[in-house]
Amino acid sequence: MYRVRTAMLMAALTVLMILVGEAIGGEKGMLGFFVFALVMNFFSYWFSDKIVLMMYHAQPVTEAEAPELYSVVRGLVQKAGMPMPKVYIIPDDSPNAFATGRNPNHAAVAATEGILRLLTRQELEGVMGHELSHVRHRDILVSTIASVLAAAITMLSRFALFFGGALGGGRDDREGNPIAAIAMMILAPIAAMLIQLAISRSREYMADEGGAELSGNPLYLASALKKLEMGTERIPMAANPATANMFIVNPFSVRGVTRLFSTHPPIEDRIARLEAMARGR
Repeated sequence: MYRVRTAMLMAALTVLMILVGEAIGGEKGMLGFFVFALVMNFFSYWFSDKIVLMMYHAQPVTEAEAPELYSVVRGLVQKAGMPMPKVYIIPDDSPNAFATGRNPNHAAVAATEGILRLLTRQELEGVMGHELSHVRHRDILVSTIASVLAAAITMLSRFALFFGGALGGGRDDREGNPIAAIAMMILAPIAAMLIQLAISRSREYMADEGGAELSGNPLYLASALKKLEMGTERIPMAANPATANMFIVNPFSVRGVTRLFSTHPPIEDRIARLEAMARGR
């Protein structure tokens, strides 16, 4: 179900980008936006993992340096039949974790010092199972492409809104509807953001299910999420909003109407689903 939903949302983002291109520059605009998206996706595919690890000063560790974390990850990948990813520790007291890398053969998992102090081994297994499920489902690639497409739509729409006159002559010598074009430039970034957030939330639910299966008990992850919600509120993380979707819990406090624009589903909803999985078992 989640895979089908993601595919539909990704298709919607692509169509939206093409429509923005058509509104700004006609057929030439559509082609230009498509080429631009391909270039940005290629760059993100190859370099996004290195960028985000450097952004959070993540340090690679060996089994001797982080025996429990390394042991947890190794046990889970053996169970999943996956290659061993690189293991990193982030020097931050806020409890959180993320996975990155373009595919299972070039992946990394990173955990903060705070999460290693907060969780039991079983809870850590639930968290790392969640992150490895992201790797297994290639969610890092999916979310990267979604982020790049949404960012491109936003950037180019804003550029066209303020410098539309420079682009208006490229509409293949046919008369366009300036009001429709302006509306597209204003509404497209909002639509792109909402689609990107929906993709992120859908993949989080799927990773929760995968993490519960890998760790062997959905309640391990449910217990971890309860602690992480309280821990991140007590010790906020100085995270970049562009990378918030990568973490297992949103590093920013999300309340009230702002939940509609969160990269993650509500923690209580995720916990309820995991508890329902446990009852079903």
